[in-house]
Amino acid sequence: MVESNLWNSIISKLPNPHFLQTYEWGQVKAKYGWEPIYLVWDAEGKMREERDVSRLSSFGFQLSAAALILKRQIIRNGFAARLSVLYSPKGPLLDWANESLRNRVLKDLQSFAKKQGAIFLKVDPDVVLGTGVPGGEEDVVDNGGQAVMSDLKRKGWEYSADQIQFRNTVLIDLNPSEEELLARMKQKTRYNIRLAEKKGVSLRVGRQEDLAMLYKMYAETSVRDGFVIRDEGYYKTVWSLFMNSSEPTCEPLIAEVDGEPVAAIFVFYFAGRAYYVYGMSRSVHREKMPTYLLQWEAMRRAKAKGCAVYDLWGAPEVFDESDSMWGVYRFKEGLGGQVVRTLGAYDFAPSPLWYKMYSEIIPRALDVMRARGKSRTKQNLGA
Repeated sequence: MVESNLWNSIISKLPNPHFLQTYEWGQVKAKYGWEPIYLVWDAEGKMREERDVSRLSSFGFQLSAAALILKRQIIRNGFAARLSVLYSPKGPLLDWANESLRNRVLKDLQSFAKKQGAIFLKVDPDVVLGTGVPGGEEDVVDNGGQAVMSDLKRKGWEYSADQIQFRNTVLIDLNPSEEELLARMKQKTRYNIRLAEKKGVSLRVGRQEDLAMLYKMYAETSVRDGFVIRDEGYYKTVWSLFMNSSEPTCEPLIAEVDGEPVAAIFVFYFAGRAYYVYGMSRSVHREKMPTYLLQWEAMRRAKAKGCAVYDLWGAPEVFDESDSMWGVYRFKEGLGGQVVRTLGAYDFAPSPLWYKMYSEIIPRALDVMRARGKSRTKQNLGA
């Protein structure tokens, strides 16, 4: 598709391009009530806004920044017909260390939010605040990221109570050899990979016909581990669209024991980076450690595809056992990655009154929706 190739080519040339900024992700969200809007800035910092990506083909200059913005109308009738919310997932994309460019982009985004009648505009770019576990031996503060955070606050952006993406993650450098990658893992992790192989766990790449089975496994995982998921149609939309795309793309890796699927992960690929986004497993054969073998295979496949980084997609907000992500983090830590702490989501609210009202009402509504979602998932599984 021309539009996909054009937009993805634009953003892949900018710092830290992310698959959540791709044309395909905008098309997924367009099926669920969001309107994708494409913003670009030229070399002089002048912004252009487009709904039709193909019109950017005549934009014959070097770009300094870009952002996929998702817009959702909140109230369609009556006096508040223009009220909306805006979100740039993992955007905008630019060199955040360039202070003049940063100031121009933030100023334009604030003006854009006002013109759109937005309750708020949320951004959560991958601006690094530090690496390593806070207070640990490998804790390193990134002064550039700290400067960006201070700048946002000065300009009226507020740290969001609603963090859509994980603020922290674990990244694995895929440049070393496979032998070095294994050596960087914790001993128990290497042991579990060998155990899975010895116990007869086999792996294969999933196909379109596996998606119904994979969603059922994902639902089983959500009920067992206590997190909320969406309906089957949503995940099939995401998985199918990316599986049928060449760049970005995704693939499911499925672990089986005697031909029976017991665990799986979805790995997304874009611009030299791989992302572990969805993981699922059944209660049977867990002692054979299929999830360890899946992650090792994902690393090997990502490296073979030319990826330099494997993003394990999420680490705790607080690095101790009180955090719900602690158990998952300990698993990821064993794979030999580095903790990366980023800025998180910040909101700009043109109208503080509307923002306050929205912030008070929406969390209560989401709690109700999550409770209903959990109940519906259990019912669908016959639990």
